[in-house]
Formats: sequence, C-alpha cells, structure tokens
Amino acid sequence: MAIDRCNNLMDFRALAQRRLPSPMFHYIDGGADDEWSLRNNTGAFERYELMPGYLRDISDIELRTRVMNCDIELPVFLSPTGMSRLFHHEKELGAARAAQAFGTFYALSTLGTTSLEKVAESITTPKMFQIYILKDRGLTKEFVTRCKTAGFESMCLTVDTPLAGNRERDKVTGMQMPPKFTLASLASFVRAARWSLNYLRDPDFTLANVAHRVDALEGGAMGLIEYVNSQFDRTVTWDDAAWIIDLWDGPFLIKGLQSAADAKRALEVGASGIMISNHGGRQLDGTPAPVDCVRPMRDAIGDQLELVVDGGVRRGTHVLKALALGADACSFGRPYLYALAAGGQSGVERMLTLFREELTRDMALLGCRRIADINESHVVARV
Repeated sequence: MAIDRCNNLMDFRALAQRRLPSPMFHYIDGGADDEWSLRNNTGAFERYELMPGYLRDISDIELRTRVMNCDIELPVFLSPTGMSRLFHHEKELGAARAAQAFGTFYALSTLGTTSLEKVAESITTPKMFQIYILKDRGLTKEFVTRCKTAGFESMCLTVDTPLAGNRERDKVTGMQMPPKFTLASLASFVRAARWSLNYLRDPDFTLANVAHRVDALEGGAMGLIEYVNSQFDRTVTWDDAAWIIDLWDGPFLIKGLQSAADAKRALEVGASGIMISNHGGRQLDGTPAPVDCVRPMRDAIGDQLELVVDGGVRRGTHVLKALALGADACSFGRPYLYALAAGGQSGVERMLTLFREELTRDMALLGCRRIADINESHVVARV
C-alpha cells in the first residue's frame, strides 16, 4: 500500500506496521498496563453525538482559529513526541515541515532527535517546545533561554511523567535504545528492509537537545537516555510550575492535567492553557479520556484558560465534538507518527490532508461555517 491509498488513520497504522520493525511499531502503538486508557481515549468520543443544524449557508467553510496567541489554519496541531528518529530517518523535521505546509503548530519534545535550533531554522510557522522541570534546574533554565533565542512562540510543561509508566509491550518486543539487532527481533528488522537500510546508513539516535550536558558520551544514545532518566524529578510541585511560567513569560500550556481542581491551580500559577492529556494512555492506566475532562474543566475555569484535547483524536468528527464541549483545539501524537513511519514528511502531509478534508466536510454537515460557530448545542452526551 502506498501513502496515497491511505484513506484514514487505520490505513496509516497498517502501513506503519508493515514498514517498521516490531519494537518500533509497538513503541508507538502501545500503552501502559492493560491499555484501558489507550483504548478509552478514542472510545470516549462514541459517548457523544453531534447535533447538526440545517438550512444554513455553508458555502464558505473556514478552519482557521487562534491558539496561544497564534493564528493557525487548522484546529489541530502536532503534539510533542520523543525520538522521532526511531520511526523515520527524516526525524522531527519531516513532521515539522508537514505542519508548516498546513499552517499549524509543531511541538518539539525535549527528547527529540533534532535540536530545537535546527527545527527553528527549518520552519517559520508557529513552534512549541515541550519541557520538563528536571533535577538540573540549570538545564531547564537553559532550555527556556534557547527557545527564546530560537524564536519559539510557546512552551508546554509535561507534568505526568515523574517516572515512566509500565509499558509491557516494550518488554515483550525487546524495545531498546539505540535499536539493536537481536535474535528475537532479527526477523522484524529483515522484514522492515527500508527502515533497516536507513538505520545502517544513519544510526545516529542522539537526543539532540541534551547531548551536550553529558560529560562522557562513550555510552552513546544509551548514556544519554540514562542521563535523562536520572533527571526526572519526583519533587516537582506547583511552585516549580509557577517558577518556569514566570521564567518563560509567554504563552504557556501545562500538559497532563485532567481534573477541574488542577485546572483551577493552573490558572492560579499563571498558565495560558492546558493540554488535557493522559500521555496517550502510556502512564497511569485507568485515567479518564481527555475529551471527558473538557466540560468539567471549562465549567471550573470559564474562558480564562485555553483547553487543548490531547489524546484519542482519530477523526475530524472527534475534533468537532471536543470543540463543541468547550475545547479550543486538539492535538495528537500517534496519528502523525503512524504517518511519519509510513512515508516521512509526505506521509504526515497526506494524513493532515485527510484531516483537513474531514473537518471541512464535517463542519458543513454540522451546519457551521467557522470554528467559533461550534458550541455546546452541537453535542449531546449519550445516556
């Protein structure tokens, strides 16, 4: 199957599964523990029905919206995901350039395999940097300074990873960083010949934004990963969040919140918005779907914070349901990683084309010409 024959996300997923060695595919595809949250993130959208309005002028559909003080051409953007080199040799730049082609945000992870400076040099559309508050507060401050210098428009702080979730698929498949050809995984590397050839040509899996902080790099990528893992800080509190928000002094999202109480705290410490997320079901299994958290959060904080649904979005109708419930936009990681694995930048562009087509068609069928026209009258919770 070629990417131009992919008609929905499941097609991209199937193509990614064919083109990736098994450990890399399941690293994208899997979640924590029994993967209940992973499934529920998407399944939760089925608990809401869209209520269309007819006999309206829908001759001109406009998808543009404004998030984090930036105008974007779609109400969806690309979430931060680590180590994109695992999935395609075009790495983060393939995804970033695709986002630019569609006029939307690209969010770069601290654990990216491309430096924030390189991303900033490569695209002119809005950029977001995902940051952690690490034990080394000097490194955290350095990221803020580098992002300001490079021209990033916004920042998001991930707060749901004080330690890694229990991702049992990775134990079964033998997922390792950097990738290694073992007897257990050899067949899948042979089957994914294109990926394996590109890996042999360019085996650099450096975590580009932190490599300079490791004194002895003889350990290669594994040494860097051990360094990063040692930097996750279980003592981080709301005071630390307030500190980095003040340090950045610009549009700032907190990523990983799910409760109305935490939404109120985010408002108190000066955040601009929240990426409602359970880390794609990869951290604490059993947590609610992000879309189910929108209405309680919106009721708690009114219009004082922007809300972004991050998790489970697979269709244009999912985006419309989230917007109708009170979200300002949606973001996603797995959809574009499947597409990146399937075809690099071209794959991500094909995936975004399908989302744009779905959103345009679905808004017309809903009876809305503008994103601002979508409201709570357009969604009904199923009993």
